[in-house]
Amino acid sequence: MLLKSLALATSVVAVLATAPAASAAASHASSGLWPAGNCPQGTFCIWPNWNHPAEGPVETPSLVTSSEWTGRVPAFNFYNYTSRNAEITWSYLYNGSIHTGEICVRPNNSENLYVPAFVTKVTWQTHTC
Repeated sequence: MLLKSLALATSVVAVLATAPAASAAASHASSGLWPAGNCPQGTFCIWPNWNHPAEGPVETPSLVTSSEWTGRVPAFNFYNYTSRNAEITWSYLYNGSIHTGEICVRPNNSENLYVPAFVTKVTWQTHTC
């Protein structure tokens, strides 16, 4: 009986030792509307227009940053491919009035602004979105 138990334990150890390791990419699965596309891991990306093949955006982003950023880029959709919460400040012109706001974006998440707009700031947040 002891010999059968040892044989079984040895087979289990052999199977576990030869099994492929789980991919680290699984922990970066998108929780957003689409995958990261051409946004490099560890960055926050913004694209100026809506164009989403199944693999995510493929056109050139208007912004790719891994640090806090201030400026002005055309924006329609974005992907936070970092492990941090990001807050973006946006604005757009409608009927002669400028509208502004902020959106908190969770890690590995994609969203869009629903209208062509400009993003003027990206900051990292310690609070949960």
